[in-house]
Amino acid sequence: MNRRDFIKKVSANAALGGGALMLAAEKADGAIPKETTQAKWGNPWRPPAPMRLSDVTHALAERAISGEHGRSMKNAEFRLDDNGMAVLSPDMRYAHAVKLVAEKAPLRILPGERIVGSATLEEAPAHATPVAGVTSTSHTTIGFDRVLKIGYKGLRQQIAERRSRGSATLPERGSDFLNAMEMCLDAAEIWHRRYMELLTKLASQSEGSERENYLEVLETLRNVPENPPTTFHEAVQSLWFMYAFQRLLGNWSGIGRIDEMLGPYLEKDLRDKRITLDEARELIAHFWIKGCEWIGAFDTRGSGDAQHYQNIVLSGVNSDGWDVTNEVTYLVLDVVEELHISDFPIAMRISKRTPQKLLRRVAEVQRHGGGIVAIYNEDVVLDALVKFGYPLEEARKFANDGCWEVLIPGKTTFIYVPFDMLTMLHQTLALHEKDSAPPAFADFKSLYAAFMGKVKAHIDWHNKNADGFAQDGYPTPLISLFVEDCIERARGYHDRGSHYNVIAPHAGGMANVANSLLVIKKLIFEERYLTLPEFVSILRDDWKDQEPLRQLVLNRFAFYGNDNDEADAMMTRVFNDYTDLVWQVPERNGVLRPAGISTFGREIEWSRGPNAGRMASPDGHHRGEILATNCSPSPGTDKLGPTAFLKSCCKLDFTRVPNGATVELKMHPESVKGERGIEALAALMRGFVKMGGWFLHVDVVDSTMLLDAQRHPEKYPNLSVRVAGWSARFATLDKNWQDMVIGRTQQYC
Repeated sequence: MNRRDFIKKVSANAALGGGALMLAAEKADGAIPKETTQAKWGNPWRPPAPMRLSDVTHALAERAISGEHGRSMKNAEFRLDDNGMAVLSPDMRYAHAVKLVAEKAPLRILPGERIVGSATLEEAPAHATPVAGVTSTSHTTIGFDRVLKIGYKGLRQQIAERRSRGSATLPERGSDFLNAMEMCLDAAEIWHRRYMELLTKLASQSEGSERENYLEVLETLRNVPENPPTTFHEAVQSLWFMYAFQRLLGNWSGIGRIDEMLGPYLEKDLRDKRITLDEARELIAHFWIKGCEWIGAFDTRGSGDAQHYQNIVLSGVNSDGWDVTNEVTYLVLDVVEELHISDFPIAMRISKRTPQKLLRRVAEVQRHGGGIVAIYNEDVVLDALVKFGYPLEEARKFANDGCWEVLIPGKTTFIYVPFDMLTMLHQTLALHEKDSAPPAFADFKSLYAAFMGKVKAHIDWHNKNADGFAQDGYPTPLISLFVEDCIERARGYHDRGSHYNVIAPHAGGMANVANSLLVIKKLIFEERYLTLPEFVSILRDDWKDQEPLRQLVLNRFAFYGNDNDEADAMMTRVFNDYTDLVWQVPERNGVLRPAGISTFGREIEWSRGPNAGRMASPDGHHRGEILATNCSPSPGTDKLGPTAFLKSCCKLDFTRVPNGATVELKMHPESVKGERGIEALAALMRGFVKMGGWFLHVDVVDSTMLLDAQRHPEKYPNLSVRVAGWSARFATLDKNWQDMVIGRTQQYC
């Protein structure tokens, strides 16, 4: 088969289900036009990206991004035999389900793929474990780095060693749990064997370059992930195959520090002249394409598609303090720039020592839009984690939970518990109690104390619930294989097996709380423009017939986000008092409780949802308006540009929130064009680090174009935007979520 025909076959609607070959070859004559070998982004202002990848790779990318594979997914049509299952423990029943899935799940291998392994059952993107009838696990990053080095064989050895110390050293049901873990490894071997058999069959039925590719993939998969990889190709395949099996069973883990994991293998292969950078880039691209296989699985209108926590962390230091940045770091950025796949949100760990070369490369990719590449200020994150109590060597390993909350990957069971501070302020003002007398606070000090009393009561409630955290949770023998110390303790991820157990309180609505308190302090208690009961009555009526007063509030005050000392001091006061409360109990009963600040889109639910707790707000907002996200200023109030925006945010001491706080910066495409735009973005990142920020989302997008995309989604099928801890195709967001993204302040450099 010649190259032209091979590309045609890659572009055809080819799929493999359950080992049965189903090909519907494309009938077009001649070579595929250049424009069809590139994914159609539907983004008229996106700068042209360099074309480094092959036509075969572009054709595979377009098929995946179009949703072809996701639309072919179905729920499992097989079930466990109930005979004898009822007497099994939950862990063993789960393990039998994993084995059945490994035996029966449809397989998919496409012509031209350099990396194989697909999570093909529809329960998985629905966050469920097929056949097992239990929910799956997310908001974590498991230890792919550790298992990559030792292989599944190393896990088997660890289980055997743990069992060799005798049943007397095991907890109740511990022996059963270890048996379930071994059965999950056996299931992974079955899935591996099925792929090997299918690759052998496909190679025997093919010829030319297609046959050569099947044989190469077959040889690459032969010894991994059972054994440690010996080449870069094996390492990429092993990492994906482990990840895909977890996904097949519904587990949504982040991937973690992919350049630290894969870089040493590429360095050795380059040194031995086994591979070129161009060949390595193709392999990384095929890894990225595999991550798009759930697109189109079902209607995701709401918070959008791609919300499967496939987070990637790049750059930064290792546990010994050495920079891990390597060729893989730059190859990943190359692939994102060219394919613009948003399904793997990337977080760069940058610091005061980050070279300009890397900052510039990040800026070049960011200006293509999509919000795909965000940044951690590594220095501040490490300071926060060490201050909280993590050893420095452990802190340096940090990744995220699938959004941006930090954890120690492969060692942490993680849960965050969000709450809305703005609703608490509205309750303090009795805005929900329309028939009752307004509260009588003699001064601002007493009002503020009452508000913080509600926050304290919530933190006390949080700590009480965290004390009994996650014992006898739902079964997790598969994912627990990748989490220290689950084997040693013979306990699962949700049964106190992990080295670290974390339940983090996360405050939302803080910017609007600070702005509202500033208005009350100035307008009511200092200037006595009107009384508090009068103001409460106005808010209870949602500013009815009070538009001049509302406009006075909106336009007279310089709120948080404008580098205004008075406004930022109020934000700092609320921030410090909240974190002081959380820091009173950083750990108890074996559970860590690091403070965080987030909304992750809950500002929509809190304002507009069926259980909306927010009323009209003292800072000039009607009931139902979508307000501040995460730790960002409230939309439209940050009026003095991105520098003032970042200066305000960075006045907060983010070492007080070891679980994190993020801000979103929406830049207009025209302001980051050309060399000047690249330099401006790099300077903003450098300034963010220097001033002490924590995590920064940068999205380059035109609000006018988003409004057009809202009206005409068919014109922008693959336009991606940053939502919160993830990016999503804009057309898959519902109107509330689209309005939230559109409403962010459009900034200009």
